[in-house]
Amino acid sequence: MTLSPTTTVSLKTLLDALPDQSEIGRALVERAYHLAEQAHQGQTRKTGEPYFTHCVAVAQILTEMRLDAEAIAAALLHDVAEDTPVTIDDLRAEFGDTVAVIVDGVTKLKNLPAAPNDKRSRTADRSMEYIRKMALAMNDDVRVVLVKLADRLHNMRTLDSMEPEKQRQIARETLDIFAPLANRLGIWQFKWELEDLSLRFLDPEAYHEIARQINERRADRESYIEDIVTALRSELEKHGITNAAISGRPKHIYSIYKKMERKRISYDKIFDVRAVRVIVDTKSECYLVLGVVHSLWRPIPGEFDDYISAPKDNFYQSLHTAVVDSRGKTVEVQIRTWEMHEHAEYGIAAHWRYKE
Repeated sequence: MTLSPTTTVSLKTLLDALPDQSEIGRALVERAYHLAEQAHQGQTRKTGEPYFTHCVAVAQILTEMRLDAEAIAAALLHDVAEDTPVTIDDLRAEFGDTVAVIVDGVTKLKNLPAAPNDKRSRTADRSMEYIRKMALAMNDDVRVVLVKLADRLHNMRTLDSMEPEKQRQIARETLDIFAPLANRLGIWQFKWELEDLSLRFLDPEAYHEIARQINERRADRESYIEDIVTALRSELEKHGITNAAISGRPKHIYSIYKKMERKRISYDKIFDVRAVRVIVDTKSECYLVLGVVHSLWRPIPGEFDDYISAPKDNFYQSLHTAVVDSRGKTVEVQIRTWEMHEHAEYGIAAHWRYKE
């Protein structure tokens, strides 16, 4: 098969991103790529793009999580059993049991159970049934759910091509099922983006107003964060911590929206829009950083959480505090180790990689 230059780049990008650069792993992904491209030939998405672009996008999302070659191959093939003549048995013969099991699991998770006439009263039942199916799929292979989440994320990124009613339906499903699932699995990167994208379609006015305020004040916020980072880095170096990674931490639109709604306050009162993250090597350094932060600025009572000593249910670990600086401005500070950071960003995917 002759590949276009664009297709060749996409394949090369996937192959180069594989954590396992063995010939076997690269060959598996390359075969999956070619089969999926051929199987979906002539099919298009609502966006007008070739359907195969969706398969590649889902695979690319999972390479960012550094999943293995079998997961990437399954992502490329995740729709072939439902949308093409290729069967699960065909996949098993060509790619082995693991890839076939993942694709079969994703295929079985395609849609929520059909809604009865009494839609409002039965939504929770439908959601619970789908979550039950998700749990069963995870028993077979957790990568089934990771592929499904990546599939939903890319569909949300390209939801503009759908009719408004369909957009709202999919966004509501995403907010009710997929974002909480990502949260439960500790995959914060997925959770935040799924929530923000859902809000954009469910309450576009609120979404765009918060986005506008964030953008309007970006320069002031970045200048302020730079001052905080400089002061904190200087003080940490005095205490022998010279390799801390300190940066501004983006606050996501949906979390701001929920806090405004929950506390019945305006955007101006959301102090943790100004947020800093500190990443260090060891747990003991986390507590040393906390002491330095509290010596530099006044801690706000009731705003400290120790998720290192008492992790969240999804194993999330960090120290959270909020302080008031000399100018009377408030800033949230989050402190964690590099290992905690990887688990916080990628959750069960990171845990699964360590286990393997």
